[in-house]
Amino acid sequence: MSDLRLLAVEFLIESAHRLEATPIVKYTALSLLADRFYPSLSRSVGQRKMGNWLLQPMTQSNLQLFALVSIWISSKSLKTLGDKSIKEQHFTARDFLEAEVVFLQVLNYEIGAGNIAFVFLEELLAQFRGVAKNGELIDFEACMDIMDLLYEKEETSVLYSSPRTLAASTLVASYVITVPVPTQRWRFPVLPWESSSTYLLMPKFC
Repeated sequence: MSDLRLLAVEFLIESAHRLEATPIVKYTALSLLADRFYPSLSRSVGQRKMGNWLLQPMTQSNLQLFALVSIWISSKSLKTLGDKSIKEQHFTARDFLEAEVVFLQVLNYEIGAGNIAFVFLEELLAQFRGVAKNGELIDFEACMDIMDLLYEKEETSVLYSSPRTLAASTLVASYVITVPVPTQRWRFPVLPWESSSTYLLMPKFC
């Protein structure tokens, strides 16, 4: 199942790029698939027999279908891509609809996208750029590359239970990787996590 998860995540990332999906669509889909659907599915496999044919057994092509469904739920436009990309099996429009229902059932129909790391990353980066001139030097593409790599490693999926912490870590990692060393010596500003009194103080790099 671990290998299938990696293949599904890579397939989702590649499909999102081919669709030229916006980052919020891509990371909402990754959050739905990798953070919630796959872990729920993995727990269910050991507890009870899954009733739908799309889940027994869970094949690579079926998991690819669910990867597209996660993007479908985020953007609703993927039948043509499925025909071109999933080589082992042809899925009809009815299959997509059925897979969407199964996907939502596994998620208990909870598909809110407000609590994903990408949203918090955008907010932190906007705050950073608003109060520090070196914020403009952070490469946002590098931030997304880091998040993609984290999604591809199942061992790091536990991080997605703390999306604010993950967003801050991604921002700092991108800063260290992409901002020139002399500029890194400038101190990070104090950034609010949210409207509460909780704040994030970025470290000073020397």
